[in-house]
Amino acid sequence: MAEADVAHAAEELYGEDVLGGSPYGGGRSHQVVAARETVVAGRTGYLVRWRVTTGEGPGGHVQSLVFPSPSGTEQPVAVRFAFDAGPGGPPLSLMDEITRGIRPVGGPTGGGVGSSIAPGG
Repeated sequence: MAEADVAHAAEELYGEDVLGGSPYGGGRSHQVVAARETVVAGRTGYLVRWRVTTGEGPGGHVQSLVFPSPSGTEQPVAVRFAFDAGPGGPPLSLMDEITRGIRPVGGPTGGGVGSSIAPGG
């Protein structure tokens, strides 16, 4: 599911919009930079991360993370990330840090509305 979703996410970000334009000159190509299992909120999920080359600008990194709902329904949960690949963009390690901070709502580790990841020091 993550492999299909990352392609959809990249198309939504860099593909043709309703006015016929393409942000950043459109997505030209991509390279898979990560594809692996990962643990999210106590459940085993899968992530796929692409480095997208665009027609204009530095391009970006798009990631899709899919895991079974920790609520017990087994309904898949998808989390998408999109980071600028330019020198002012956030480090890719932040995607992993955010992923580690995802918690089930009402669980012993917190999570839910109002929870956050503290800024790095």
